[in-house]
Amino acid sequence: MIETTEEPGLSALIKRGGGFSPVPGSNPQELLTNLIRGLTLPRSVDAPTLLEAVLEREALMPTAIGHGIALPHPRNPLISVPGEQFVTIAYTGQDLDWNALDGKPVHTVILMVSASAKLHLHTLSRINFFCHQESFRELLTNRVSRDDFIRAIEEAEQGWG
Repeated sequence: MIETTEEPGLSALIKRGGGFSPVPGSNPQELLTNLIRGLTLPRSVDAPTLLEAVLEREALMPTAIGHGIALPHPRNPLISVPGEQFVTIAYTGQDLDWNALDGKPVHTVILMVSASAKLHLHTLSRINFFCHQESFRELLTNRVSRDDFIRAIEEAEQGWG
């Protein structure tokens, strides 16, 4: 197996992971259950395993990062093939109390599933960068379409060289 050292851009991971539809759920666990059960997952991970890993991580500390955004993810890589890692963005059916540090309810969930610790940290840093940009948060608050969102991310990534 040949491993590439090139790390995928956030736009590529979002294209792979999809989402952007409202997901029903009256609490974080219910929303995550509905979200993960609705995903088309790579062969290297199944929905029950992913759900268990994400809920275990949530039990350690809620992943709401503020500004109405939660970033659930497994603590450890679950995907065995780097090219299968993904990011799924889902809008909540209703604002949810996710125990965010800023006290704001969550309206957007960014599910991240990685193939290695290195790729996990790389992706997390990219998402963190975007989440600190008001223009990015406005896209999520306004629930823009998948295409508009990806286009905005691609434009930002082009500036990174």
